[in-house]
Amino acid sequence: MTIESFPGSSGYIDADVDKKITYFSNSYVLGLTLVAGIGGLLFGYDTGVISGALLYIRDDFEAVEKSSLLQETIVSMALVGAMIGAAAGGWINDAYGRKRATLLADVVFAIGSLVMAGAPDPYVLILGRLLVGLGVGVASVTAPMYIAEAAPSEIRGGLVSTNVLMITGGQFLSYLVNLAFTEVPGTWRWMLGVAAVPAIVQFFLMLLLPESPRWLYMKKSKSEAIVVLSKIYDPYRLEEELDQLSNALEEEKHRKIAISYLDVFRIKEIRLAFFAGAGLQAFQQFTGINTVMYYSPTIVQMAGFSSNQLALLLSLIVALMNAAGTVVGINLIDHFGRRKLALSSLFGVILSLILLSVAFFLESSGFTNVGWLAVLGLTLYIAFFAPGMGPVPWTVNSEIYPESYRGICSGMSATVNWISNLIVAQSFLSIADAVGTGSTFMILAGIAVGAFGFVFVFIPETKGLTFDEVERIWKEKAWGSSCGSESLLEKGDES
Repeated sequence: MTIESFPGSSGYIDADVDKKITYFSNSYVLGLTLVAGIGGLLFGYDTGVISGALLYIRDDFEAVEKSSLLQETIVSMALVGAMIGAAAGGWINDAYGRKRATLLADVVFAIGSLVMAGAPDPYVLILGRLLVGLGVGVASVTAPMYIAEAAPSEIRGGLVSTNVLMITGGQFLSYLVNLAFTEVPGTWRWMLGVAAVPAIVQFFLMLLLPESPRWLYMKKSKSEAIVVLSKIYDPYRLEEELDQLSNALEEEKHRKIAISYLDVFRIKEIRLAFFAGAGLQAFQQFTGINTVMYYSPTIVQMAGFSSNQLALLLSLIVALMNAAGTVVGINLIDHFGRRKLALSSLFGVILSLILLSVAFFLESSGFTNVGWLAVLGLTLYIAFFAPGMGPVPWTVNSEIYPESYRGICSGMSATVNWISNLIVAQSFLSIADAVGTGSTFMILAGIAVGAFGFVFVFIPETKGLTFDEVERIWKEKAWGSSCGSESLLEKGDES
């Protein structure tokens, strides 16, 4: 059985200029997106569930209760695994395809979840965390690429952002699961073990899906690629897509050298694209999203609420706001554009981080009744970050690299995201202890100003452009525009 047998999968994207392409124009593409997006759900669930589970792990294992190092290792080992998985995931995607990479990620994640659920001691639990991280790392590279390569350029941004919605949805789900299992015997084992369910579901659904049509065309079988593409596009648009793929394949043949990681730094246009993509991934973490999420209970306590149950409720509300903001981003990214969305998002992030900084400064100076200012800063931060700097880095990285290097570059870029995540997680509390929380949030605001400048200078607009046109943008940036041809940099900015 293949996806051809899915109900309603026969309609294709109409090239008629009078017919607007929407996210629901083709149930075949939507089905691919939602199934691939389960990888994002795994990503989000794992990052969210451990905070609640750790409370009960400490109760079960005396060694964990007594050792902050063990606690930090249990949390951070998944990040270590994700870094390794993302780095290897790029090569796996290029060598074996997006479908096999997803299946591998599901198997490793499910095994890791079951190992954690049955762990007899903290060290087996840490092994399970490493395995889960490996799966998440591979999935974080694969899902955006798979969706981007199956999506029409007009709605590519929104469909890739659906993967980010699944990440935020996974975080929200993890808080619900934490709440649901608080009174169940073996609490933390259920919290961590239940994560195997979506991985197993995705594994069997992926068996019904085709390989990425672009990977098929470039690496395996043109005829299989055409079968998949014909379910997405009408005959006229299909011919255009095949022409672009044919040109990309010819260019790869002319290169006559094996693809290597060194090419990313040696070839100017690829180096520029990677610098832009990796920079976005780093700034996504260094502008403080995980820090603000971590401090959200403290911020509410400043406002005068000290109940632990309320802190858990807040976690749910913040996660729900994050998911809702991502929905807004999905609707804006293909209309407003990636670059403008990122810039407006960062502008709001800067203001909200300054508000948070001022609130903590006032509180440390002895002022009372400033909690409302911190809560306002937290609310504004999520409202501005979620629609822009949440989805934009993943969307841009799924579309800015040449076909031959998309897997390698996406993997390296995702690795930068995970490394940045780990740096922030390991350093924030130390910096806050050294200079104070108010100063630390002001430092994050300064980094956000740097991120704004980075996006303004280095990130071109890719809204509505084909992969071929995006590739030409980087060649234009590297070597100048071709004589007599319209500047794609100007086209992207105007669209």
